[in-house]
Amino acid sequence: MTTKKTAGTKFKVAARKPSSRKSSVREQTGTKSAKKVSQPQMQKKNNKKTKKENKKKVVRDSFTMPQIEYLKIAEIKAVCLNAGMHVKKSEVLRAGLIALAKLNPANLKRALSNLEKIKTGRPKKH
Repeated sequence: MTTKKTAGTKFKVAARKPSSRKSSVREQTGTKSAKKVSQPQMQKKNNKKTKKENKKKVVRDSFTMPQIEYLKIAEIKAVCLNAGMHVKKSEVLRAGLIALAKLNPANLKRALSNLEKIKTGRPKKH
């Protein structure tokens, strides 16, 4: 360190040290270096890609139904719970759709024509 005198005061100025930072491979060679990835790491990356590809997109929707039919969902859930199977409301509805899809067109038409026609949209608040 050196000492400088100015206008009757003394202060120390630290001498600059050379940078102890190592230069990167890119600075030395002027090119990007490829990372070496081990075989297990490569397999993990491939597994993540396949999980994303296998993931099915879900849709969120809302609908209106009579309260009596809505209570049927709770009844079906209770029956499943008594049988030792915990199911969600969406699973009950999806299973119903699968069952309807298996019907022939005549039976499907009969099942849908027996439904009460209701006004769609949100019910008015009282």
